[in-house]
Amino acid sequence: MPFTIVRQDITKLKVDAIVNAANTDLAMGGGVCGAIFKAAGALELQAACDKLAPIKTGEAVITPGFGLRAKFIIHASGPVYSQRNKEQNEQLLRAAYTNSLKRAVENNCISIAFPLISSGIYGYPKDEALQVATSAIQDFLKDYDLEVTLVVFDKSSFAVSRELLGAVESYIDEHFFEKHQIKRRQLLDAEKGALEEALEEEGIFSPKILESMQAPLARAGIDDFVDNLDEPFSMTLLRLIDAKGKTDVEIYKRANLDRKLFSKIRTSRNYMPSKRTAVGLAIALELSLDETEDLLERAGYALSHSQKFDVIVEYFIVSGKYDIFEINEVLFKYDQPLLGG
Repeated sequence: MPFTIVRQDITKLKVDAIVNAANTDLAMGGGVCGAIFKAAGALELQAACDKLAPIKTGEAVITPGFGLRAKFIIHASGPVYSQRNKEQNEQLLRAAYTNSLKRAVENNCISIAFPLISSGIYGYPKDEALQVATSAIQDFLKDYDLEVTLVVFDKSSFAVSRELLGAVESYIDEHFFEKHQIKRRQLLDAEKGALEEALEEEGIFSPKILESMQAPLARAGIDDFVDNLDEPFSMTLLRLIDAKGKTDVEIYKRANLDRKLFSKIRTSRNYMPSKRTAVGLAIALELSLDETEDLLERAGYALSHSQKFDVIVEYFIVSGKYDIFEINEVLFKYDQPLLGG
């Protein structure tokens, strides 16, 4: 199942379990920990925690959610950051995430929400904490189906590598043409009517396809367009999976998709995915820019330099970077929709 990032109050999420960045005594603290205790009911939750305390750094235990919408609270103790013990810090922080996920699976949870553990008063650098979190979660999801959400309160509590952001920013500056985009002539009503009839005769008409053709029709005739859409999106996807030597499970997990959604795409010949889903699948398949454009076209979409989302995705493709979690971190930073589920 997918892994996503949201800006929200973790205590208000309707998930099976939320994770509390706890101290080893499992005592009510400040920040996110204090907010969770207050929302759940401090006296009841503290009584439950006292029965399980103390725990070691990197360990995780589970209690009922009490007054929360979540069924459970998983209490994980992250490390206090020390520059002299970076490797140990990373091991302990990774263990806090992995052990939390294990508690969720043991209790039949299918959805879990995390804060960015140790990135507050424990002093873990936010960009490093984010890398450890995404790496640990991504590795766990290779073997288990869970819907995982990383929750941050605001942009200041979320940091992406400065080097990566700098490279993306430079690419956006060079390729994003929002302020200077060329205005293309819209089709006249009579032209639209004739085009619809032609597409209907071929059995491929949809409003999305008509909209996506506004620009391509200036460069190519209807025959060229029809020839390119001979193969439906789902058939092209399956052919590409085979050609790349990938498995279905590998692709839907790398695309950050729910298994049920992927099954729907696979079994329905005429299924048209959302643009984010189609792009996620292109990333999972590690397609070139031309291959990505071809796959998107079969779903009625195209990448545009007038859309910041498209330019960011294009940067990662032309750079040969296909980690969908890393792409989503940058999309989140730019307030763009995330790829996948």
